[in-house]
Amino acid sequence: MLEHGGGIQEAARRYNIDPEHWLDLSTGINPMGWTAPSSIPPEIWRRLPEPDDGLETSALEYYNCANILPAAGSQAIIQAMPRLRKPGKVAVLSPGYAEHSHAWQKNGHTVIFASSKELEKLVHDTSVDVVVIINPNNPTGEMTSPEKLLAWRNVLAKRGAWLVVDEAFMDSTPEQSIFHYVNNSVSIPDSLIVLRSLGKFFGLAGVRVGFASASPDLLHQISDELGPWNVNGPARYIAQLALHDYAWHKKTRLRLQKDGLRLKQLLTKFDLTPTGDAILFQWSINSNARNIYETLAQNSILVRYFDKPKSIRIGLPPDDVSWSRLENAFLKL
Repeated sequence: MLEHGGGIQEAARRYNIDPEHWLDLSTGINPMGWTAPSSIPPEIWRRLPEPDDGLETSALEYYNCANILPAAGSQAIIQAMPRLRKPGKVAVLSPGYAEHSHAWQKNGHTVIFASSKELEKLVHDTSVDVVVIINPNNPTGEMTSPEKLLAWRNVLAKRGAWLVVDEAFMDSTPEQSIFHYVNNSVSIPDSLIVLRSLGKFFGLAGVRVGFASASPDLLHQISDELGPWNVNGPARYIAQLALHDYAWHKKTRLRLQKDGLRLKQLLTKFDLTPTGDAILFQWSINSNARNIYETLAQNSILVRYFDKPKSIRIGLPPDDVSWSRLENAFLKL
């Protein structure tokens, strides 16, 4: 198992601090996410999930796209995609969400780790079969423009290669998404696959619902790999309600923009100026990153530490008390 954010129980044991005292800023999940209903209609528990319950329609409207496939989190799709191609060469943005490279390697593909500049060159390398990019990138927050990605898509499509774009953190800036550019015809077959998730912006990581948009044929192949009923009924019910709450979407984007800037300014104040354009987290390269991580942990604040390069990723505090806790911990650095 690869390391991810979270893990409060383990941190509590390691630092001998009770779990309820921790402030978890390690995941990049919206700390004030959409509030699920307190009860679910009883009949949803008693019947198998139904693909015509309205979830797909709600997702098509929210993402403004032509084709959609729900899954038990975008992670399930990440694991399924490598099984749909014979072993080949896959270029993956690095540093980035490690589950992508892990899934392709596990299925016999050769993975090339590349920076964003190197990735652009590899798009034109005819030996490369798949290009994978996280946008905005996790953990760096780097954003690649829709125009550039669509140009890459056209180059890769000519040789039957894929462009996989993981937009797990894109909901805060939907104008930068290419979800709605997926082609609904066979003129550019199987070239673009875009992933989204309800875990980050909506704060519904525990529901395990994600989506893919791709050509109809490719979505059918992914669906076959995932098998029937891959999203449970209660999760489908909750996801549909969340996707329909457009007033909440608008209000939350405004709040997250404000909080993202606040976090960037706080880090800059303590000489930890972040890079990237992500809203739900900030990433700072610092040679002293390990000590910063330890100091915060000793003050019961959990963030993500990365060794290559030495850096920390910090999510948004949920309230003013938590903001004060974070600033007071920084004063001890």
